[in-house]
Amino acid sequence: MDGKNEGAKDEMLAELRRRRPGHTLPRRFYGDPVFHELDLENLWRREWLFAGHDCEIPMPGDYFTLQLGDDPIVVVRGRDGSVRAFHNTCRHRGSRICSAEKGSAARLVCPYHNWSYELDGRLLFARDMGANFDRSQQGLKAVACENVGGYVWICVAEEPPDFTDFLTNTAPYLAPHDLSAAKIAAESTIVENGNWKLVWENNRECYHCAPNHPELCRTFPDRPTVAGIEGVASDPLIAEHWRRCEAAGMPSRFTLSEDGQWRVARMPLVGEAVSYTMSGRAAVSRGLSDHIAEPRIGSMLLFHYPSTWNHLLGDHAVTFRVLPLGPKQTQVTTKWLVHRDAVEGVDYSIDELTAVWNATNDQDRRIVEENQRGLSSPAYEPGPYSPVHEGGVMQFVEWYCGATERALSDGRTRPQAARKTA
Repeated sequence: MDGKNEGAKDEMLAELRRRRPGHTLPRRFYGDPVFHELDLENLWRREWLFAGHDCEIPMPGDYFTLQLGDDPIVVVRGRDGSVRAFHNTCRHRGSRICSAEKGSAARLVCPYHNWSYELDGRLLFARDMGANFDRSQQGLKAVACENVGGYVWICVAEEPPDFTDFLTNTAPYLAPHDLSAAKIAAESTIVENGNWKLVWENNRECYHCAPNHPELCRTFPDRPTVAGIEGVASDPLIAEHWRRCEAAGMPSRFTLSEDGQWRVARMPLVGEAVSYTMSGRAAVSRGLSDHIAEPRIGSMLLFHYPSTWNHLLGDHAVTFRVLPLGPKQTQVTTKWLVHRDAVEGVDYSIDELTAVWNATNDQDRRIVEENQRGLSSPAYEPGPYSPVHEGGVMQFVEWYCGATERALSDGRTRPQAARKTA
């Protein structure tokens, strides 16, 4: 940020320190352009973010792109099989190299002047640059990249925070689903005209589900113990579900990171439902993985602030990526993953597979947009959360405020050990 906006950091810090616990944030946090730029600086350019899945780029040269604020990023499979990420910016005059959302290339070639890069980022060719030109110093700028359980994570910070805790603790939960051996059966990207924090607040509770999500509520329980943070161990339905899934070799118990940034747990669906369909029956006749023997595993719920929440079931997985487009605009990308050998029209139909979440996403879009319109009013003031239903929302807000305050104070001390809360 330029110097004239430096004072906004002090203003944001002051707002955080005088906010009312258990209440929504002050209005500036949901639409002020300067506060939005601070969110990008404090969180999105510092934290690990979900980029996509490694099964999307199975062969050397396969790539996908994404946009983080002003930063175009490309994720590519190398000739050695490794997945790497780079700033999608030519080292010559800065042109974007890969413009497609997905593609495949023997080399990454800038369309402007044909500077050509190897899949590991090394500059291979730059025409007529003179005798003193040192090609070895002009490779693509790397972005930190990690791959676990079929998920590709990136961090654009010069010194990314330690990611070991998340990787080691979630790997056993992800392993039975074997998403690296899956394929993308369907994909949807929508733009919600609301601040990214409103998207997350809406996601972190099911207080709104019964009146707004008739399709989802056929199979997803709106119990506070499912969507929330506390009280999980006291729910006998969840305890029995964990016992049965863990007896089948599937880690299931609720795990929350010490700093509250991520959570994973396996939760039951409604009644005899096994999948997110209008009937509750499986959407895909071929299971997502050959490693899942127990048919009623419910949904493995995984979130990692600020960029992703996920539902992994026995027959398919649904993953969500959140990216901020502006102070009042957020991109949400949904992907449905199935076994790579599942055949559309034989093992599943796209309509049945996507019906519930397509409806739910559109309903959530409308909710977020109405929320944004309402709190943009000068009459808005922070309102109280329900302690029964909105514990998850309060937990998200606490994480956001804590992480932002540390960043504004130039502190990077982060608790690393995960703790089992149930």
